Amino acid sequence: MKRRSFMQISLGAGAALATQAALAASTAQTAAADAAPAVASPSTAAPLVWVSRRLNAMGLSMQLQLGHRDRQFGEQALQAAIAEIRAVEDQMSLFRADSALCQLNREGRLDHAPADLLAVLRLAQQVSAHSQGSFDVTVQPLWLAFEQARQQARLPTPVEVAQARARVGWRGLLLEGDSLRLQRSGMAVTLNGIAQGYAADKVHARWQAMGIEHALVDAGEWAAMGQSPHGGDWNLGLASPRGAHALLAGVSLHGKCLATSADDQCHFSDDLVHHHIFDPRTGYSPGGIASVSVMADSAAMADALTKVLFMAGYPRALPLARSLGVAALVVDKQGRWQATADMPLRQASLLRG
Repeated sequence: MKRRSFMQISLGAGAALATQAALAASTAQTAAADAAPAVASPSTAAPLVWVSRRLNAMGLSMQLQLGHRDRQFGEQALQAAIAEIRAVEDQMSLFRADSALCQLNREGRLDHAPADLLAVLRLAQQVSAHSQGSFDVTVQPLWLAFEQARQQARLPTPVEVAQARARVGWRGLLLEGDSLRLQRSGMAVTLNGIAQGYAADKVHARWQAMGIEHALVDAGEWAAMGQSPHGGDWNLGLASPRGAHALLAGVSLHGKCLATSADDQCHFSDDLVHHHIFDPRTGYSPGGIASVSVMADSAAMADALTKVLFMAGYPRALPLARSLGVAALVVDKQGRWQATADMPLRQASLLRG
C-alpha cells in the first residue's frame, strides 16, 4: 500500500462508537503496564529539545518526533516508540511471512495469539458489527484477485471477483479466547486498514506513560500531542487526491488523531475506479468518493472509519460521521469536498513551512 496521502506542511502555530474510548483506554493501560521508562523524566525549566527518527515499517515510511527538556530521555522515548511499532509489525504485517497474521492466513487458525493482534481484531469486529459489515478485515481475497490480475495487465473477471467475494465475511473470523480461526478455506485477513492507526495509538500511549507531552507520530496515520517545535498547534496540509502536490485545506490537530484513505494511494485501473478499498458486499471498490479523512481520539478508530464513510457514499458520509461522533472531510470523484463543522480546517496558504 502506498504512503497515506497526507502532506505534513507545518509544525507551527450522538452516538459515537463505544469502542473508540475503550481502545484508547485499553491501549494506554497496556503501554503503561509494560512500558515504564528506564529513567525518571527530568523536571526542569529548560527549553524543549526536539529529536526525531525515520523508519520503514509495515510497508510504510514513518516518522516520529518529540520535544523534551532532556535529549537523552527523548532519545530513549524514540527507541521505546520504535519497539512498539516493531512489535505491531511482528504481529500484523502482511509483508513478513513470519508475522502472526501471515501464520493465521496460511493455517486458518492461530492459538495463543499475541495480545495486540487480539486487541486489533476485537476492535475490527466491533466496527464491522456497528457498520453492518462496511468495514471488513477479511477482504484480503479480493485484494489478491485484483493484484494477481494486475500482474497480468488486466482486471479480474466477474467470476474471479465472485469467487474471491465468497471467501470474504467478517463473521467468518472467530475469536475464541486467545485463539483465532477462519471458518472457510481460502479466507484471509488484512489489517492494512487499521494496524497503522493502532501502532500510532501504541506509541501515543507509551509516550504518555513516559511523561512525554509534545510529539507527533506519523505511522501512516497521525497522532498529535501538545505543541509543535514552533510553539503552536500541529498543522497538516490535506493533499488532494486529484492534483499532484495540490492541497485541499489545512487542519489543526488539537491533540487528536487523523487518518485518511484515498483512491489514488493504490489502484488497479488508471481511472481510479478500481483501487485498494473494497466493498465486501459487491467485491468492487465503492464509487462516488475519492478520499476520506477522519479525526478522532484514536488513530485506529479514525483509520477504520475512513472505510466506513467510503462505503456510505458522498451524500451520506458526513451525516454518518456526525452520528459516530467524529470529524470528517470527504472528497468526491470530481475533486469537490465537504467537511463536518467540527473539522478544524485552515486555509492551506496560511500553514507555515
